Parts: sequence; C-alpha cells; structure tokens
Amino acid sequence: MIEESGKRRRTMAEKRQLFMEMRAQNFDVIRLSTYRTACKLRFVQKRCNLHLVDIWNMIEAFRDNGLNTLDHNTEINVSRLETIISSIYYQLNKRLPSTHQISVEQSISLLLNFMIAAYDSEGHGKLTVFSVKAMLAAMCGGKILDKLRYIFSQISDSNGLMIFSKFDQFLREVLKLPTAVFEGPSFGYTEHSVRTCFPQQKKVMLNMFLDTLMADPPPQCLVWLPLMHRLAHVENVFHPVECSYCHCESMMGFRYRCQQCHNYQLCQNCFWRGHASGPHSNQHQMKEHSSWKSPAKKLSHAISKSLGCVPSREPPRPLFPEQPEKPLDLAHIVPPRPVSNMNEAMVTHVSSGAPTPTKRCQRSSPDPARDEHALIATFVRHLRSGARVLDSPGRLDEEHRLIARYAARLAAEAGSAPRPPADLAFSFDANKQQRQLIAELENKNREILQEIQRLRLEHEQASQPTPEKAQQNPTLLAELRLLRQRKDELEQRMSALQESRRELMVQLEGLMKLLKEEEQKQAAQAAGSAQPSPTHGRPPPVPVRSASAGSTPTHGPQDTLTGLGGDVQEAFTQGTRRNLRNDLLVAADSITNTMSSLVKELHSG
Repeated sequence: MIEESGKRRRTMAEKRQLFMEMRAQNFDVIRLSTYRTACKLRFVQKRCNLHLVDIWNMIEAFRDNGLNTLDHNTEINVSRLETIISSIYYQLNKRLPSTHQISVEQSISLLLNFMIAAYDSEGHGKLTVFSVKAMLAAMCGGKILDKLRYIFSQISDSNGLMIFSKFDQFLREVLKLPTAVFEGPSFGYTEHSVRTCFPQQKKVMLNMFLDTLMADPPPQCLVWLPLMHRLAHVENVFHPVECSYCHCESMMGFRYRCQQCHNYQLCQNCFWRGHASGPHSNQHQMKEHSSWKSPAKKLSHAISKSLGCVPSREPPRPLFPEQPEKPLDLAHIVPPRPVSNMNEAMVTHVSSGAPTPTKRCQRSSPDPARDEHALIATFVRHLRSGARVLDSPGRLDEEHRLIARYAARLAAEAGSAPRPPADLAFSFDANKQQRQLIAELENKNREILQEIQRLRLEHEQASQPTPEKAQQNPTLLAELRLLRQRKDELEQRMSALQESRRELMVQLEGLMKLLKEEEQKQAAQAAGSAQPSPTHGRPPPVPVRSASAGSTPTHGPQDTLTGLGGDVQEAFTQGTRRNLRNDLLVAADSITNTMSSLVKELHSG
C-alpha cells in the first residue's frame, strides 16, 4: 500500500510539474490577456521541445503512425498516443547534432500529461484523432503559413472548399489550449466563434482562409496564435535602447514606443505589466517594434522612399491555386507489366484502384529509358510541389507505389543485352570527365561546409562567457556587445559562404547540361551515320524528350535533380541500362546522406 501510494504521488507530481513550472514564471502579472496566453503557450511549447519539430516533421509522424488513414472522430487510447509522441521525439533526436540532444523521456512525459490535461479532463483515457492533430499542429514549430495550410487540408472537401462544421470542430479543439493554461474566460470556445471568423455564409477557399487568419488583427478567438509565432521570432532581437521605466541599458524581444511622449520607450516586461513613469500614462497609444534600426538607416530609408527608390512591398504571402491539385495517376507514369515474377506480383498487389486498360499499355513509349526518366522527373516534381501533399487520405502511399513500380521496371530489364564496346568507351570517357568536374566542385563545397562549421564553433565559443568574465559585472555588458557584433559578422560570413555554395551548385548544373548536350549531339551523329542492322528492323533508340503533357515534363531529368549529390546525378544521367540497379542503390544512399546533412545543417544553424 505504501509503494502504491508513493507511486500515485509521483504520478500526480509528474502531471503537475509543467503547470508548477509555468506558475513559477509569474505570467499572471501580465495585464493583457493576449500576451499572457501567448507567453504561457510559448513556455509550454519550449518546455516540451515542440519548437524543434516543424509542421512537416509532424505530418511525417502522423503518416508513420497511420493517423492519415483514420477518421477524425476515431478515438485512440493513451498508450497509442504515447507511442506517437515517442516517435516524434526519437526522430527529432536523430535529426539533432549530438551536442544538442534532448531528454526524450522527460519531453514525452511533459507533453503526454499536458495533452491529457487539456483534452481528457474527464479521465476517459481516450482522445480523438482530430484532437491530436489540431493540438500538435498548433503547438509545433515552423511557419504559421504552413500550419494553416495543413489545417485547411483537414477541414476542406475534395473541391477545396472549407467545411464549416469541421472548422467549428477545429476551433472547439484548438481553443482547449488557452483553457488548459487557465485562460478559458478570455479565449474559450463559444457557439459564435465560427461567425467571428467568417461572418458571412459563403464559400471559403484556401486563400480566403489564409487572409482571414493571418490578417492584422486576426479573429479575436485566435489572436494568440500568430502572437505566439511573433514571440518566437523576436526572442533574440536586441535593441540598444534604454527603457524609460526600469532604465535597463538594452532590451530583448519587443520594444514599445509611446506615440505621445517624446522618446519614451518601454521594454516588453514593463509594458506588459502596465508600468509607467513621468508624464506617460497607460492610456497612451504605443507602437510595437520587433526590430531595431539605427538613425542612419532610418534617414537613408526616408530619403530613398522620398526619391521613389524603395521597391514596392511584396505580398505578405504567396497566392495558391483555388482548385486543389488532383491526385497523381500512377498508370500514366509507368504502365503496369504482365505479372511474371514475384516483384511484379507485389507491385500489382500494392497498387490500388482498377486495373489499367490494355490500350493504355499499348500507347506507352517503347523507349524504357524515356519511361524511367519520366518517372523520376514526375516523382521529383511531385515531391517539390507540395501544394496539397499534406496529409489527405486520397494521396495514401503514392510515393511508395512510385518506387515500387520503378523497382519492378528495373527488375524486368535486368537481363537486357549489353551495349556495343564503342558505346561503352564513349560513355566511359564522358563519365570520366563528368566525375572529375563533379569531384572538383564537391571538394569546394566540402571546404565551404568546413569553414561554416569552424565559424559556428567560434561563435559558440564566443557566446559562452567564462566564470571569470561573469564575475566582472562592470565590463560584462561591454563584452556582451562585442560578442553580439562578432555574432553579426559571423552570420554575414556564413551567409556569404552559403551564397558561394549555391553559385557552385548552379555552375555544376550548367556544366552537367553542357556535357549532356554534347553527348546527345555525338550520339545523334553516330546514329545518323550508322546503317540499320540486317537482323533488326529499326535503328538503336536515341534518348529524346517526350511531348506527353500528362506524364513527362518539358525539361530533361537533369533539370529536376538540382541540388542532389554528384553520385545521384551521375546515376540518373547514365544513358545505359547496364548496372542500373546498382546505380539506383548508389543514388538512394546519396539521397539519404544528402537529406540527412541538409536537415542537420538547418537545425544546427
């Protein structure tokens, strides 16, 4: 009995840990409910390490755990919810560098207890799939535009129109977050919440949905959501200005300037708490600043604006097509072959939908290389577009079916006849020159990455003051200013190196195009001078660009592989079908290594 009571007390302490830590931050002294709610939810987000997981990683976790195949009203128990959360954090630690690993067990415990407290207050032990998606999508990191696009994909129909009942369900779920941090009286759900967002009963599509929720000001019930993102953006913004109330020599975060009192400025802590001094009053209108501009920059900007040199502002967000993108028809990309072995039987079993008509197979291109290039190009374009490839059940496992069909194509053509020795020699010479150029550019790229890593290490060392320096309070502020200046210089240096790297990749792409065009010209000349063989009724096929608008892009496959590793480009630009299976394995390894390194750079930068 004693052990059970002790275990029960530990469980209750774990459930209350996050809320006790939040109360210790003393957010309740903030007089404005919007800032108070945003600060509390931002604290929960950072304490649970959700700010390190963007919306795309969250969608990937939903797909890995099969949530995209379940109905929104399906209930899942706490053990499965814990499995989903565990997969999110374990995948996060794989992406993070070894020096920035998080405590997975603690993060799982904090987030699980917070979700149960917010969405299962009655203790049923079950949550709906839509509750999990809405909460994690709202609380994860990333851009608010991407979050809202994903949310719209969950509450819209196949025609791209928002379903008001599903939007009402979304508000019901997402407004449980302010209630969980004791801000229900200000931002709790009401039956009129939908009408406050969309007063008129009309068709709401993606662009209107984004315009409404990203407006300034946004709908009252969701005003805390964009503010939470703005808090994340300005946390490390430095203002070299003295606060007029607390007289601190600099500010971090937001800066507030009075529109009536001359040169009266407050830091965010003083403004949020309602502090005022001298002739200033809390009733005065204040302007919020999220960045700092020196007087010289302000003067130059004013002169440029008066002379008409300032470019017009870009739209706050991109415009998206009103009609949703149609699902990818795999039968138009690689027509299915007759089932003759285990690989093709597996592909036929995986593919969904009705079997492909025979006429469609007869219209397919007789050139297998062209079909393979069309498949690769369409698959890459499909991944890059991302317009509505968010989490809709209509696009279930299309990538896996594409890869399976392509693998079946390779397996069926593994026994094809080798090329003549002359073609092999020509291809070897061209590939040798190509590999040399790629090796040189990759060496330069490697040097740039090493320089970036060195600068990052210098920045980390410079940003960590020693205990001796910390004890020197009179000089600490000056040293911090020097460190910030050094940080700006390092960031500019890193930006220049990244730009140089992009230029090298552009040069590499241009060289690859020139080599490919030269190879095609020589191959065409050789094919034109050669006589048709008496044993074959047609000359050997020459790689050409297909004019099919439904399955093949108008650019060559090389154009769609920009940014991938040299081994990948080499594998897919081979004109031969010999060793094509080995080339695909090499390309897959290179893609994996390249994507891993890119993710590490993004999260470590």
